Amino acid sequence: MIIKGRAICYLRDNINTDEIIPARYLTTSDPDELAGHCMEDLDSNFAAKDVKGSILITAANFGCGSSREHAPIAIQASGIAAVLAKSYARIFFRNAIDIGLPIFESADVRQIDEGDEIEIDATAGVVYNHTKDEQYAIAVMPDFLQDLIAAGGLVPWAKQQLAGRQ
Repeated sequence: MIIKGRAICYLRDNINTDEIIPARYLTTSDPDELAGHCMEDLDSNFAAKDVKGSILITAANFGCGSSREHAPIAIQASGIAAVLAKSYARIFFRNAIDIGLPIFESADVRQIDEGDEIEIDATAGVVYNHTKDEQYAIAVMPDFLQDLIAAGGLVPWAKQQLAGRQ
């Protein structure tokens, strides 16, 4: 899996799920509505930015706080192609995978600047920063997780698996 995009950086530790999607919007599970409020308590201009196809770059413990699936759904629905962080809250990490949001960890996220052109190679375990001509290591994503993400998440993947047994 290769993902290319422009870096959008929020390099602060402990960005929580309330900052990703404020609790006042949890009355809906509509992805488009959630996308309109994504990151608004962290960056009130986020929804107005052209983020489609971008790679969200964050620091340590991204997605801490509550275990709501709304947070990765809001990020995905906003058009973000992938998230690259130093580390994640474990439940956020799993929720992101389950909904099909590509998510990666790298110790080198602070080397990336806003607007850098980034390419993530999930199979090789490498992030290429084309703007700076640099490479950063990430964990290789196993094929089965790449398949799950390509299917659109856990539920669509499971439906494909069950359909294949008939």
